[in-house]
Amino acid sequence: MNGFKKKGLPVEDVYLIRGDERTPFLPVVNQFVIIRSELSDKKSLLGRFNGKCIVPLESLKKEPFGIKPKNVGQRFMQEALMQDADAAPLVIIKGPAGTAKTFYSLAVGLEKIMNGSEREYRRILVTRPNVQFDSDIGFLPGSEQEKIAPFLRPVIDNLEVLVDRDEKERYKDEYELAGKIEELFARDYIAAEALNFVRGRTITKTYLIIDEAQNLTPKQAKGIITRVGKGTKIVMVGDPEQIDHPFLDERTNGLSYASERMKGSALCFQLSMEPDECERSPLAFDAASRM
Repeated sequence: MNGFKKKGLPVEDVYLIRGDERTPFLPVVNQFVIIRSELSDKKSLLGRFNGKCIVPLESLKKEPFGIKPKNVGQRFMQEALMQDADAAPLVIIKGPAGTAKTFYSLAVGLEKIMNGSEREYRRILVTRPNVQFDSDIGFLPGSEQEKIAPFLRPVIDNLEVLVDRDEKERYKDEYELAGKIEELFARDYIAAEALNFVRGRTITKTYLIIDEAQNLTPKQAKGIITRVGKGTKIVMVGDPEQIDHPFLDERTNGLSYASERMKGSALCFQLSMEPDECERSPLAFDAASRM
C-alpha cells in the first residue's frame, strides 16, 4: 500500500478473497472500495476506482457544515457529495432510514453555498415525489409553498439539526429555531418545489436533492436527469424497500432504474448504505436490521 496517496493503486494489485480462493477484482467506474492489507487485518484504506486505478478519497479530513462522518458509508457519501458538479453531476444514494442520506446531502449543500470561497451553486432545491400529491397540486388551495409544506416536514427536521448542533438547547426556543430555518429560505439558500414544477425545466447551477426518490417512476427519473443544465448537481436519495407508489416495486422504481442505467458512468457516483450504518437511534438501528 506504499505510495497509494501519491500514485494510486493498480487494479491488478487488488483481489477479492472468497473462502480460500482469490478472484480478480473487476470494479466499475467510481466504485468505492475498502482495501485491506494481506499482512495485517488492522490496516485498511478507503478508495475509489477512477476508471484507471484506485485513488484515495479527497475529503476524508473535511467537515461539511461542521458534520463529521461516523462510519465508512458516510465517508463514501461525503466524498461523492463534495465532488463538484463537473466531476459528479449525479449522485445516487440508496439505503435504509436513519443512515443520514438526506441529512448529509443537505449539510454538503449548505457548505457549498454558505461556507465556500465562492458560491458554487445558486441554491439548494429540494423536491419529494408524493404519489397522491404530484398530479393534484393545481387543485389544492394556497400558494405553491403552502401546498408542499406538509410533505417537506422531514427536510425541515434535518435542517433543525443542522442549524443548531446543540442537542440540549436546540428545542428550548422553537420560535428562534424556526426563524433560523425561515431565513435560509428567505435568503434563497434553499428552496422547495413540487415535482411537477421541476420537470420540464432546464435547471442550471443548482444543488438539486430528490428525497424519497424510490417513489419516482422511471419516466420521472429520466425526465429530471435529462433536464440538468450546466453547473447543476443532482442528488437522488431513497430506500428501494420503502415504496409508497402502488405501481412500483423494489426493481421498477425510478431510483433503482436510474441506478442500474447509470452504473459505470464516469459522471455518476453511487453507493448503498448498510443497515448497521444507521445513526438515528438505537431503536432505528435495531429496526433497520430486523424489519
